[in-house]
Amino acid sequence: MAQHVAEKYAKRLLGEKEIETVLERLDRLTIEESRTTITQTLGVISSLVSNVQILMEGAPRFSE
Repeated sequence: MAQHVAEKYAKRLLGEKEIETVLERLDRLTIEESRTTITQTLGVISSLVSNVQILMEGAPRFSE
C-alpha cells in the first residue's frame, strides 16, 4: 500500500516518462558496475594463479 502511494506521488511529481528514464539509467549503471567488478575480480584471480604457478615451480617468493 505504501509503495503504491509513493509510486503514485512520484509519477505525479516527476512524470511517468522521467521515472522510466531514471530507472533505465540506473539499470545501465548497475550493469556497468557489474562488468567492472567482474573485470577486477578476473584480474585478481589471474594474478593469484600466476603466483601459485611460480610457487609450484619452486621459484623464490617475491615480497610486495
